[in-house]
Amino acid sequence: MQKIEGKVALITGGSKGIGYGIAASLMQAGVNVAVTSRSKSSAQQAAEDLNKAYPTAKAIGIESDVRSLENQKEAVKQTVNQWGQLDFLIANAGLGHYESVIDLTENQWNEVIDTNLTGVFFSIKASVEELIKSKGYFISISSLAGTNFFAKGSAYNASKFGVTGFTQAVMLDLREHGVSVSTIMPGSVTSHFNGNTPDASDAWKIQPEDLGKLVVDVFQMNKRSLPSKIEIRPSRPDLK
Repeated sequence: MQKIEGKVALITGGSKGIGYGIAASLMQAGVNVAVTSRSKSSAQQAAEDLNKAYPTAKAIGIESDVRSLENQKEAVKQTVNQWGQLDFLIANAGLGHYESVIDLTENQWNEVIDTNLTGVFFSIKASVEELIKSKGYFISISSLAGTNFFAKGSAYNASKFGVTGFTQAVMLDLREHGVSVSTIMPGSVTSHFNGNTPDASDAWKIQPEDLGKLVVDVFQMNKRSLPSKIEIRPSRPDLK
């Protein structure tokens, strides 16, 4: 089992939902985390909450938009300036617009693709030199929508199919440099995605902490093994 205590992670979209759940699980395992958000106050509040809850590791909040390569480079710079290294990148930031192609607008299409797909490219592009130095790990958060299409999902499906394929190709590019790469493809998750407010009716869904535990387990695996693509879904969808 790989020792991860004292390592450093950068999590895009880490101020709430899946990203926050991953940050919490990593800090419980002794990993220092930088969480990003387009909102400076949200990023800083998340870091403050994480530091109060998990004092054995350290969190910082960074204002950053994954749609900007320069923003991503700055987030990496701040992370490395804080801890001197970057071991783990979790490209989690995402959004969705669900419309028939008849009604889907150009702006909606661009926002989904720029955030969910190009944002993942910018995140690894900005991080790759540091990950090669540390022989680190890159995880993208794709979706079961990255292999299963559905009505009104043309933009979201395109972005997540793209993330899945992109990440698998990056895995082949980077494994010769000692960098491990996986994509995690969740089904229904309790989160704040697209303005959702989680409540008791979401109890049947995957919880953010479940994904956090999965990420910790992946990072702790012996480097000889690589779970390159992981599908995870609710075990009892009939309970909803």
